[in-house]
Amino acid sequence: MLTEIITIGDEILIGQIVDTNSAWIAQKLNENGIRVKQISSVSDDRDHILEALNAASKRVDLIIITGGLGPTKDDITKKTLAGYFNVGFRRDEQALQNVRRILSSHNRPILEINESQADVPENCIVLQNKNGTAPGMWFEHRSKVYVSMPGVPFEMMYLTEEEVIPRLKAHFNLSAIVHHNILTAGIGESFLAETIAPVENSLPSYIKLAYLPKLGQVRLRLSAYGEDENRLKKEVEYYSNQIVALVPEFVVVNEDKPLEKAVLDYMHAEGLKLSVAESCTGGYLSHLLTQHPGSSEVFLGGAISYSNELKKSMLGVSEDTLTAFGAVSEETVKEMAEGALKNYKSDYSISVSGIAGPGGGTPEKPTGTVWIAVANKNRVLTRKFQFPGRRLQNIERAAVNALVLLLKLIREEPA
Repeated sequence: MLTEIITIGDEILIGQIVDTNSAWIAQKLNENGIRVKQISSVSDDRDHILEALNAASKRVDLIIITGGLGPTKDDITKKTLAGYFNVGFRRDEQALQNVRRILSSHNRPILEINESQADVPENCIVLQNKNGTAPGMWFEHRSKVYVSMPGVPFEMMYLTEEEVIPRLKAHFNLSAIVHHNILTAGIGESFLAETIAPVENSLPSYIKLAYLPKLGQVRLRLSAYGEDENRLKKEVEYYSNQIVALVPEFVVVNEDKPLEKAVLDYMHAEGLKLSVAESCTGGYLSHLLTQHPGSSEVFLGGAISYSNELKKSMLGVSEDTLTAFGAVSEETVKEMAEGALKNYKSDYSISVSGIAGPGGGTPEKPTGTVWIAVANKNRVLTRKFQFPGRRLQNIERAAVNALVLLLKLIREEPA
């Protein structure tokens, strides 16, 4: 079954907020066997909304709408839907009691504009919103289903999980969708595709392979569609194992997991500790690690040694090394990694120093030059990179490649 998601609001189109609702809804629908064909964002304009609804009704069986259900004049979704279905309004008593309950619990006066939130198009089934005053609405019209929900994320999430998904399961005969992800790093998309072509060419028509490249990484996603979920899972597992067998040295993890989380989990399973010495990444590497719950089981911390003085005082980099080779050099990152390993008493360390840009480059060390080192007590691996991107891209590339290099050292020479 196919669906379209329509988000309504000028604030999305002018970039004031990011539309995270669509991504979340699409994920939940996909988990339940519903494929999203299109996502659209439209302005708070009646004609624009009607045009989007008419177009969507020709493409899909289910149209999900978020936004524009507030009590103020700029929230026009409800009136537009009533016009689209050519119906009047009724006041839903249960929705009215919900409005009064919520406002009373916050000691707020109950105004007529608030009570009007309970006015809904005559042909809708009301989806009670226990987290807000605007109810959700379910419409069945000309063999299509339309669902309208508030744009406030936590209200939308509640209605999706508690009201919409159960109704969709009851209303439609949903087929199964099975996804499996393989995270690779250190190999380009084209080379990866060429290497695994024998497996890709052997896939049955109901299993698709997608390449999802990101800076320094390529995520492979196998998607299977059909009626027998257990059979699909077994087939997807079979083909994923075939892919992994062709590129084992480039596979970070054979599941849907971010690179840094895969590294943390691997180290946690081995009882290993990690420290960092960051210069050009300015704490970004530490941020990637610490955004995950439980990271403290592995990650001890480290130094953001942007200046040469801090490289010396916090990590023990020698003045002679900095004078002879400079901050962006193999010799410096090696001493940074060794200093982090010694000072922070970790099993492994990562150090990064580079010229992120846009300025600061020289003919010998142009913008984008980054040196990375990873170390344990027995060995130090170093690598030079020449990144082509802008500042933020170079910082992200540096962090990703540092994690890939760390994983290489851990696998080659366990602590």
